[in-house]
Amino acid sequence: MKKLLITGGTVFVSRYTAEYFVQKGYDVYVLNRGSRPQSKGVTLIEADRHNLGAALKNQHFDFVLDITAYTKADIEDLVNGLDSFGGYIMVSSSAVYPEYGTQPFKEDGMLAVNKFWGKYGTDKIEAEQELLRRVPDAYILRPPYLYGPMNDVYREAFVFECALQGRKFYLPKDGKMKLQFFHVVDLCRFMEIIMDKKPENHIFNVGNRESVSIQDWVGLCYKAAGKEAEFVNIYDDVEQRKYFSFSDYEYHLDVTKQYELMGDTIPLEGGLKEAFEWYLANKDEVIVRPYIQYIDENF
Repeated sequence: MKKLLITGGTVFVSRYTAEYFVQKGYDVYVLNRGSRPQSKGVTLIEADRHNLGAALKNQHFDFVLDITAYTKADIEDLVNGLDSFGGYIMVSSSAVYPEYGTQPFKEDGMLAVNKFWGKYGTDKIEAEQELLRRVPDAYILRPPYLYGPMNDVYREAFVFECALQGRKFYLPKDGKMKLQFFHVVDLCRFMEIIMDKKPENHIFNVGNRESVSIQDWVGLCYKAAGKEAEFVNIYDDVEQRKYFSFSDYEYHLDVTKQYELMGDTIPLEGGLKEAFEWYLANKDEVIVRPYIQYIDENF
C-alpha cells in the first residue's frame, strides 16, 4: 500500500484526489492548515507549507501529489520541509503556454506569459522550473479546464443554475468557440498510472482529446439538468467574462502522450451528469459570481 502526501485535501481537485486514493486503498496523508473539514479516511498533517518546521520529518512518502503548488516559493518550502519521498507529481496548468503559441500546444513548446492568465501562468512556469531543478525526476501535469464533482468554481454550476431557473442562456457571439476539458477522476487515474508505470516522459499535457464548442457545452449542461437550452447570442462589444464563465480564448492541448498511457477518458456528457448531481446536493459550496445579475441588468 503506497503512502501518499497530498497537498490541500479540502477543496475540489485536492479533496477529490484525497478521497479517490483513500477509496483505492492508499495510505493518504493530507497537508493543510486544518481550517476546513477533512475527508474521511485521510491522516491530517496540520501545517502551513510555508512554515513546516518538523511536520514532515522522519516520514517517508512513496509519492507526493502536489495539487496546490502555484509559485516557486510553494515548491521551495515544501521540498525543503520533506524528509524522504520516492516520487513527486505536480499539477500545473495549460496557462503556461502563451496564447500566441503554435496550437495544439505540445509539452516541449514555448512557455511564456499568456495575456488571459497573466501572473497565474508565469507563477506556474516558475514553480515547474524550480521543481525540476530540485527534483529532476518529478512529473508535471498540465490540464485544461478541470470539471466534475466537488468543483466549487462557478463554471458548469452557473449553467446548471440557469437551467434550473428556466432561463434563456446568453451566449457569446456565435457559440462556436471551443473549450477542452478533463474530468477530475481522469486526472486521478492518470496520476495512478504514473505512480505505477513511472514513464520515461516527465511532462504531460492531460485532457480530453476532443474539444467542444461553448454552445454544445452549455447544451450538455442543460441536458444534465433535464432541460433544453434556448440561446440568446450576444454580439455586443461586452467583455464576455461579465456574463459568461470563460474568457474569449480558444486553445487546444496535444494530449497524445497521455493517450499512449491512458487510452480513454470519461465522455463529457456523462461527466457533466455527475457534476450536476453533486451540484444539486452541494450548491452552498460553489463560489458564485454575479453573471446572472449582470445579465438581468444589461441585456
